[in-house]
Amino acid sequence: MSDVVRIGSRASKLARTQVTEWLTPIAEQFPGVTFKREIILEGGDEDRVTPTLAEVAKTAGGSAFSTNQEAALMTGRVDVIVHSLKDLPTSVHEGTVLLTTPGPREDVRDVVCGATLDDLPRGARVGTGAPRRVAQLLALRPDLEVVPIRGNVPGRLARAAKGSLGAVVLAAAGLNRLGLMPDVHQTLDPEVHPPSPGQGALGVQVRVDSPAAKLLAETGDSHVDACVRAERALLAELHGGCSVPVGAWGRIGSGGLLHLSAAVTSLNGAEQVRAAGEGLADDPEKLGACVAADLLAQGAAGILEAIRKP
Repeated sequence: MSDVVRIGSRASKLARTQVTEWLTPIAEQFPGVTFKREIILEGGDEDRVTPTLAEVAKTAGGSAFSTNQEAALMTGRVDVIVHSLKDLPTSVHEGTVLLTTPGPREDVRDVVCGATLDDLPRGARVGTGAPRRVAQLLALRPDLEVVPIRGNVPGRLARAAKGSLGAVVLAAAGLNRLGLMPDVHQTLDPEVHPPSPGQGALGVQVRVDSPAAKLLAETGDSHVDACVRAERALLAELHGGCSVPVGAWGRIGSGGLLHLSAAVTSLNGAEQVRAAGEGLADDPEKLGACVAADLLAQGAAGILEAIRKP
């Protein structure tokens, strides 16, 4: 095993903070290894043009935030990629694998900054960059004008602070990691507003059977891993990705059972189906498939197909 491990991530302050979060205990665990960081720009980082809602539904997350990093991993430019797991497609590049998900997981919830949803007047402009958040907002408040926004977290907060938007909806995890939680006006209940699959968790990707994969094989948190595997299995069963409004929340409950709740919402908020279930933590994919089947039986496929149509 080389005594140098190269870690790749996106360029944002949040991405760099996530590397630090993962690397701090890892470096202590492997004091004889030198860990070097490398920044990799993604298409989603380079495109700062404000999109339309339709464009958001087709391009948010997914490969827009992982393609170049996976290429760097496959060519050997880096040995490890640290992702926001919610931005990573359910099928990773052939020849790569996700390590056991690190723990602890950050807060899974969405938060509203600028005002509470109840305090916003009719027709207020609310910014978000995720189709799931667009759909869930409109399901609750169809009178709102949802404005698609991109860019880093401080820039999004600034738009609410300057008054061009009444509020913005973001992930609590990113704000926590950046130390920006005082900007939060409301935290949304994940039972009512299930987060993106993998939200708050890190995804650590390596080449299969690489020296880095062998070195790091015993790292991670089995409970966090079970939760996010159930969420991502549900998403995979729905043939979804970051560009569709699917929310899922897995957690370990009493007796060690894994609980999973989920919702699929039309982009205009008019239709929504929900499902939940419990299962063994050592078979999270089975639970994800079962809850997905319940959603499909209630009409989730029709909602998602309407969104995917050109």
